[in-house]
Amino acid sequence: MPRRGRSRYSGLLRYARNDGCAKKDLVNHKPIARQYLIQPWAGCSSPRLADFYMQSENIAIIGAGAWGTALALLLAEKGHTFPLWVYEQDLCETIKTKRENTFFLPGFSLPENIRPTHSLQEAVEGKSAILLVVPTHVMRTTIKNIRPFLQPDCLIINASKGIENETLCTIHQILQEELDNNHKFAAISGPTFAIEIAQGLPSALVAAGDTMETAERVKQIISTPKLKVFTSDDPLGVQIGGALKNVIAISTGICDGMGLGFNPRAALISRGLMEITRIGTAQGARPETFLGLSGIGDLVLTCTGDLSRNRNVGIKLGQGKKIGEITKNMKMVAEGIRTVKSAYELKNKLDIQASVIEETYRVIYEDKSPQKALEDLMKVEIDTEFSGVRGLK
Repeated sequence: MPRRGRSRYSGLLRYARNDGCAKKDLVNHKPIARQYLIQPWAGCSSPRLADFYMQSENIAIIGAGAWGTALALLLAEKGHTFPLWVYEQDLCETIKTKRENTFFLPGFSLPENIRPTHSLQEAVEGKSAILLVVPTHVMRTTIKNIRPFLQPDCLIINASKGIENETLCTIHQILQEELDNNHKFAAISGPTFAIEIAQGLPSALVAAGDTMETAERVKQIISTPKLKVFTSDDPLGVQIGGALKNVIAISTGICDGMGLGFNPRAALISRGLMEITRIGTAQGARPETFLGLSGIGDLVLTCTGDLSRNRNVGIKLGQGKKIGEITKNMKMVAEGIRTVKSAYELKNKLDIQASVIEETYRVIYEDKSPQKALEDLMKVEIDTEFSGVRGLK
């Protein structure tokens, strides 16, 4: 075994010294140890060994909004040292000096192993894994800008939620178009408000890759004792659910803003889930994905949680405010405002009945009154509760 391999094997044994089962396995079965050395995230059941190997992941986070900063705190707590790319140069300097993201996630001290930078090259070069946490409408440009600095086999993990307006592509599809096949692509999604992740409250999300091997690798990178990570090999379904739930959150916010009560809110959430599932399965996603964390889990959180920006946009629309007036005073993006355009065009392109999405689009972009939208929604005729969902048995 080459010197480097011997060194890592010895280090593994030292790390396992007080980890009985793992020590026994590694001492008696050197092929298992060699498997870990080649592919440490595969089948690593010991949390301490998983932590050992995750130190070998050379990570960067691209995007320092609330969610990007929360993920940075999560990874920093695991012991990673990594760059956090900040788009705004003045904010980058503020974070460096104050050790706090005073604009997007104030009140949380950023440890020294988070290294803010305004240079994409400095952030990306030589990294084995990149977390992309930028708004969807600038995702393609960001990917093009980091492309020259990426390692050939870099793992790209999308942590944003949205559908590109111009192309109707999910972020996974944008990555496939802009980068070569040497890279592995994955996505994380689920019911996770950034501030609660930063506070260390118990949460869960799903990591999805084209293969379960990739999803498992992402799981080992981001999971902690307070963040439970499940895996999936349906990245399309995971990203469709994560994007379109923001549209339904605006719809239910409108309902709440009109003071209509709990019954219509529950109806909108359940019918919205059907519309999301129709659009997703029409593009090849699996129907069961929308029953998971990135589907109904994220939908319920965003439609009912007071921290939801998209729901709050809907509440103000339901109270009679116009979208221009609402967005003028927002400092953070409510992705659903842009995503509803993509959702409306997708449902037309795919010839899918999605009346909740359609009426939400008309309220935002055609200045239709919420009351008239409600009246028209109640007149819609449909065959059965699950009609239009593909793949159900």
